[in-house]
Amino acid sequence: MNVYRLGCLEGQMSMLIFHALARMGSEGLIIVSPKERIVSIGYFQDIDKVVDLEYCKTHGISVMRREIGGGTTLLDQDQIFFQLLLRRDNPGFPRGISALYELIAGPCVDTYRQLGVRALFRPVNDVITEEGRKVSGLGGADIGECVVFVGNIILNFDSRGMANILKVPSEKFRDKVFKSLEDNVSSVLKETGKMPPRKEVEDLLIENFEKSLGKLNEVPLPAEVYEKARELGTKMMSDEFLFKRRDKKTDGESYMKVKISSDVQVSEQSYKAPGGLITVTCAVEGGIIRDISITGDFTLYPKERLRDIEDSLIGVRRHVSDIEEVISKVYRDLSIDSPGVLPLHFAEAICKAS
Repeated sequence: MNVYRLGCLEGQMSMLIFHALARMGSEGLIIVSPKERIVSIGYFQDIDKVVDLEYCKTHGISVMRREIGGGTTLLDQDQIFFQLLLRRDNPGFPRGISALYELIAGPCVDTYRQLGVRALFRPVNDVITEEGRKVSGLGGADIGECVVFVGNIILNFDSRGMANILKVPSEKFRDKVFKSLEDNVSSVLKETGKMPPRKEVEDLLIENFEKSLGKLNEVPLPAEVYEKARELGTKMMSDEFLFKRRDKKTDGESYMKVKISSDVQVSEQSYKAPGGLITVTCAVEGGIIRDISITGDFTLYPKERLRDIEDSLIGVRRHVSDIEEVISKVYRDLSIDSPGVLPLHFAEAICKAS
């Protein structure tokens, strides 16, 4: 398998490369950082609800929706990202998202420990210190012919910058977010008082990945991959893709235009499952679901199947057992996997919203 050490790339190219390689069906390990601060939102998130777009625009921070679940992240050159691409038809690797998370968590944990940070893997997809501070969030998705898994080594973390790019109801709330980030997210510098050289960290990551993947051959990235990535950037940073979760229509009209009467409820609520936050916007008439939109920072594979889940619920009675039964059938029929998020969690989120 090839390893691509790409250093620091401009703009969103550090995120676009793995999207391009996956579409080209190429396996490999990428080690990369962005040259400047960028924002990446999860595939199932509603950008209007999670990102302060005006702040990002004013401060020249580009925003992109990645094709991987999870939450909003602020990326910079003080974080070294590893992105592993495996073809779905490769028989040499474990089946199931959860097992693959463990595969990539191992090298991440080992690298942190070798840098002096007492790290461990906390399922579903976090690497934390022994005291419980998060030092890496892992993500995964199906893209093209491949499954892609990403994570990072945080050399230093900009808590204030992260708090500033988030959409919050007030500045007082933002200060609380900042304090929470300071208390619960850590880095190599914070844990050890030292900033290791980038090359040392990259060497350790590659060495540790070789223990589970086999020999990695360091090669330059082909020019056609950069070209494909630039093409994808036009799409993935467009308003159409960034705001795509707002485009759901019902009977030719936008969801927000549903007429409310004494028999109709329209509400929105968030629900925290072990595998991430689920946010449900739901219209219920006479106890029956008439329209529904699900967003959040969870991971779901295959990622396109969230719409199938939503569609299956139209006309279903608003009751936890009924909803769980319907979603469970969709999971079985379409081979859906969502680590830390069960059909029951969706059902409870929907009934809470309603």
